Amino acid sequence: MADSMSTQDKLTLIKQNLQEVLREDIIEDVIFKQNRPLKIYWGTATTGRPHCGYFVPMVKLAHFLRAGCTVKILLADIHGFLDNLKAPIELVKFRAEYYRFVIISTLKSLNVPIDRLVIVLGSSYQLSAEYTMDLFRLSSVVSEHDSKKAGSEVVKQVANPTLSGLIYPLMQTLDEQYLDVDVQFGGVDQRKIFALASEALPKINYKERAHMMNPMVPGLSGGKMSSSDPDSKIDLLDPPDVVEKKLKKAHCVPKEVEGNGILSFVEYVLLPVDGLKNDRKGRFVVERRKAEDGEPLVYDDIATLKTDYETDAVTPQLLKPAITKALIELLKPIQAEHQASAEWQYIANKAYPPSEVKKKEKKPKNLGTRFPGPKAGVEAKPDGHVEGNSKDQVDLGTDAEGAMQNLDIQSQAPS
Repeated sequence: MADSMSTQDKLTLIKQNLQEVLREDIIEDVIFKQNRPLKIYWGTATTGRPHCGYFVPMVKLAHFLRAGCTVKILLADIHGFLDNLKAPIELVKFRAEYYRFVIISTLKSLNVPIDRLVIVLGSSYQLSAEYTMDLFRLSSVVSEHDSKKAGSEVVKQVANPTLSGLIYPLMQTLDEQYLDVDVQFGGVDQRKIFALASEALPKINYKERAHMMNPMVPGLSGGKMSSSDPDSKIDLLDPPDVVEKKLKKAHCVPKEVEGNGILSFVEYVLLPVDGLKNDRKGRFVVERRKAEDGEPLVYDDIATLKTDYETDAVTPQLLKPAITKALIELLKPIQAEHQASAEWQYIANKAYPPSEVKKKEKKPKNLGTRFPGPKAGVEAKPDGHVEGNSKDQVDLGTDAEGAMQNLDIQSQAPS
């Protein structure tokens, strides 16, 4: 498809639905003057399980591939370890492999060519002597303040941060050079790292790159969609009943468009995905609750849907079932491939081992001080005698004669 597109059409597709582009002139120089495929990299730290929020960058990667770009995906295994130990070093290898399965399966499901897709493992070059020396050089021109500021929206913030959180933005900056790309792509939460890269790379005699940013799509609970918050996201392998349950509970205020994660998902995932899969302008269908209410509502642009939502022509009760149906269909080919791949299932169990269910320990019942209970400090032995502090009160001896005497039975016998 890229061969039949004009250069202007390629640029339009590349920029579609982006929130911001830094140094667009670099992109235009490659496309219009150098007349070669644009080289773009997107990185992801291999930590939590990828969720449906990953469809947002996947859609853009699909657009880049459709436009004939070379797309390099960095599986940032070392970054995941550096970010406050989000991924234990023992699991990093398996999680990176899990991400590889998910990314390839997702892109294939979007009906895009993957012959220009390159997947790179961060540790394959980030442990080299050359990279390490460049990291030292970069650390000599970037202040502690600037590195901390750059990672403030990406690196996990804790009360007593470690030095690894300062190395993280420097490595992401240096990756642009070692992956040999023209552009780095990411969410708008990466903007401060992108700004650092633009400023710092020329200081160690490497060229500045362009940067493209996607908007951040709100999670189901209203905040950022996060792998570590199960209530904010839908896993790519969640079965239909779980998808339906989570979407029913999703934050979706009637008539409110701003910050509405449900509407954002239609805008940045469902509409463009339908367009990619069917080679046409994307469509989103909202079924009426009753047949007598009229024909289904069909939308091919988000503006009309937002207007209808604001005027209550489309309510959460209509919108959520429509999104549930579309999302379940979207997940089907990915889940089918997972079910058919014993290797993927093995990697999934290794990468994210099931948590052990701890048995609740039974605590001894406190029966209170008025409960008489057994005689304190007394223990019966197999031969019949007892031991303990109060044995004099209960010990009858070990033979019949002694027992009779202790019970004072003789004195009570009839004469």
